[in-house]
Amino acid sequence: MPRLTLAPPIGAFLDLIALSENTANSPVTKDDGYDMLVAGIYGPSRFTDYSTHPFHHGRPPIIVRDAQPALYGEPDPLQPGVPRLIRGPIPKRISTAAGRYHITLPTWYHLEAVRTLGTFSPHNQDTGALQLLIECHAYEAIERGDIQVAIEAAAFTWFSLPASLKAAGPRTLTWLLSTYDECVRAIQAKEA
Repeated sequence: MPRLTLAPPIGAFLDLIALSENTANSPVTKDDGYDMLVAGIYGPSRFTDYSTHPFHHGRPPIIVRDAQPALYGEPDPLQPGVPRLIRGPIPKRISTAAGRYHITLPTWYHLEAVRTLGTFSPHNQDTGALQLLIECHAYEAIERGDIQVAIEAAAFTWFSLPASLKAAGPRTLTWLLSTYDECVRAIQAKEA
């Protein structure tokens, strides 16, 4: 659950992001996902120093995907001797995503400038994620109860949401809506 005191719909949406990004539910987290680094080709890892974004002092980005060469098949019958391209080369992908909401270092610099956050504490990670929800217009959709619109609006900020330009996420809209409802119920039960 977020460390900030929030209305249940907003807190539940932050929980949804953390679950979708596999931080809050990671088997290696010791702090509800606030201590997670993006899982790379060597698996998940975490950090322990919240004084600044974990990549701020020059830590190398994590390799999320190795580069892959182009894949060719049998020659095209219309162009004998020329191998048919099946898939173009895939570049190596690296990331500086960290924390419960997988905030990248450049995004954190932006958030620090807008909100004067300072440390990468759980409280500030929540504050930064709220700012991102405001900027992508998901916050207002959550407040009106239009969670599908909120998910679509936030998809350009978080990898794991459908419609993301980054297309990394396996999450379906059905899973996200169902999980959001579970998150709301969990927050309401805790408040009761």
